[in-house]
Formats: sequence, structure tokens, C-alpha cells
Amino acid sequence: MTVSLRGIRKAYGRTVALDGLDLDVAEGEFFCLLGPSGAGKTTTLKTVAGLERPDAGTVAIDGRDMSGVEPYDRGVAMCFESYALYPHRTAHDNLASPLRSPRHRVPAAEARRRIDEVAGLLGIEGLLDRPVGRLSNGQRQRVALGRVLVRPARAFLLDEPLSHLDAKLRQQMRAELKAIGTVRRTTTLYVTHDAVEALALGDRIGVIRDGRIVQTGTREEIWHRPHDTEVARAFGRPRINLLPGAVDDGVFRTPDGAVALPVAVSARGGAQIGVRPRDLTLGGPGHPLDGTVYVTEVLGRSVEVTVRLGAHRVALVASRAQAAGLRPDDPVRLSVRPESLLLFEADGPEGPGRRIGTR
Repeated sequence: MTVSLRGIRKAYGRTVALDGLDLDVAEGEFFCLLGPSGAGKTTTLKTVAGLERPDAGTVAIDGRDMSGVEPYDRGVAMCFESYALYPHRTAHDNLASPLRSPRHRVPAAEARRRIDEVAGLLGIEGLLDRPVGRLSNGQRQRVALGRVLVRPARAFLLDEPLSHLDAKLRQQMRAELKAIGTVRRTTTLYVTHDAVEALALGDRIGVIRDGRIVQTGTREEIWHRPHDTEVARAFGRPRINLLPGAVDDGVFRTPDGAVALPVAVSARGGAQIGVRPRDLTLGGPGHPLDGTVYVTEVLGRSVEVTVRLGAHRVALVASRAQAAGLRPDDPVRLSVRPESLLLFEADGPEGPGRRIGTR
């Protein structure tokens, strides 16, 4: 099943939720829609599902215009962030409810097989006889996700299905969802505010902001060629280092001259240089940058080192062996390869600075 949205606009009074949104999801694709709260992610899902009617624009599923088509005729299954479970029923009965409906009824043996398979996948086998009202939020969310996965559907619409799980279970469920997508090849539109989830799960990622799609692409395309500084900041922990300055004669310089880096562009004027913390190294090949240690923070097997470069600070991630012995105010020499640099226009009142094509 393919999903296509063209020029979708949806407003609630004076609040515009979707503003000319265009989006394409290919057959069998696991597409992640990433954005902050209020960006229009859930409204997009509801519009595809037919739970919200757009004020303008068209929704097409498998090339067919969905105008006037009721939700139950669209062949999609949606998991709500708010669970939408039957509180007086057991987890088993909630999972079974789609398979008992006239449209999706299956033989009893097939229903048991589907429920057992999904319950095992989600780790809720021991909860099937328990009323939903006695489950934790994380357990309810797994039941809600299971109710979607258990039913026959040509597309899944998943609204932040892992948001209430603890970190360990969330990581486990990401792997399971990725495996489901690989095996079933069911078209999936997955909404999240978590860039880690989007990078881990998405065949492609769409970044939504203020009701519009800012950028779509594979994880590699968005990581290496972000549309603007806000997209660049959204991906990667620690966040990308962005230093303000200007470009002149193929060299980027910060105002105090502490950072000077060659850039392969003909542009001149105000700009920002971006370098991800894992692309900075302590010594080694690349362009040198001299600074002093500001602070170090142990992150398990690695160490985040914050370094002063003139009036600015940058973060890098080093091994514990490389960072051993570093103390505040120690002089250090950093290195960055030219191909790791990202150049952006300066941020302004009109919005974040766009990437200037350096690669």
C-alpha cells in the first residue's frame, strides 16, 4: 500500500495544524515522521486514517483518492498514544477485539495464533488474563500496540507507541518493530519526537515543523546533508556543534579568529560551521584546532569532553583511554577532517539557517 498526501491543510479555529503538507510513503516502507510536540504529527496520522477531514488537499491510498471514504474502509490500523483500550476488558480481550469484528473476523485457531505471536513479541504473555485497569502505563501501551499488530491491515499508523516505556524496553521494542517491518513489509507510518527512534527504525525519515515537511530522506541523507540548523540539531547526542562566524576567500572564521577552517564554497558573508562531536578527535589527522579543556563527563565507555575554542565551546566524544588525565584548563589540540564539516547560513528572524552545499 502506498500513501500520498498533497497540499494538506487543517486548522482548528485560528491554529493551523497542517499547512500545505506533502508526503509520500512507498509500498512496504517503514517511514518515520519526526517532530516536536505541536508540529502536526498526530494530525497527519488522523488525516490518513480518515479520523480528521482536511480543509484542503488530498489523501490517496494506493493511488485512490480517499475523499469521502470512511476510516473502516481505508485498510489501515492505527495505534493511539492515548492507548484507546477497553478498560473493563482483559488484555487478551483487547487484543482479540479487532479479530472479532465483522470486517476482520478470523477463525478461532487463527486468532489464538495471532494473539500468542504478538503477545510473545511484546513480552505480555503473562498479562493476557489481567484487566487493563490493573496494568501499568507501559504495559497498556504494549497492549495498544499489540491490538494494532494483531489485525490484518495493509498499513500501520503508529502514534509514538514506545513513549511510555522505560529505556531498556524501548530499545528492545525498537529492535522488534524493525524486525516486524523487515519480515512483514507492511507499509508503516510511525510518528515520534525521538530522533534515536527515527534513525533506528526508519527506511526514510520525514522532519515536520509547523505543519510542513521540512526534509525527507534516508538516515544517511539527513545526517550528512541536513536541510538547516534545526534539522542538524535534532539528530545526534551530544548535539552538533554550531559556531557563528563568516566565510571569506574559502575560509570560515569565528569573530575572535580562534577557529579558522577551510570550506569548499564560493559563498561569502555570515555563516555557521557545524561539526558533530564524534567527528572531532583529540589529535590525529585533519585540520588542527587549539583550545583548553572546560569540563569532562563520563558516558559509560566514552567521555564527553567540552573544549573552549576562544569565546566558544565545542563538545567531542573520546574513549576513556584518550581522555584519561584531562583536567579543566589543560591545553588540547583537536582535529577535524574537512569532509566532516557542515556549513550553514546564519540563523535569523525568518528561521534557521539553511545548509550551504559543501558536499
